[in-house]
Amino acid sequence: MKQLILYTTSHCHLCEQAEELLTNLKGKYEINWQCKEISDDDNLIEKYGIRIPVVKRTDNQAELNWPFSTNDIIMLLQA
Repeated sequence: MKQLILYTTSHCHLCEQAEELLTNLKGKYEINWQCKEISDDDNLIEKYGIRIPVVKRTDNQAELNWPFSTNDIIMLLQA
């Protein structure tokens, strides 16, 4: 099972769209993710503040910045 992190922040409609994409893929791919709130950490704000939502694989650290599609996530999973 692929473990992912979804870097997000509250009241972010793009982040909600990204989570919906992941939810739609969960039935077809063995994925699990956790949402990571960037506003709790100054380093994360600096790194991801203008790129969120960002999906990151925990095994190889590959990242996918918004905007991305379902196909982009699939390619990230297969990388």
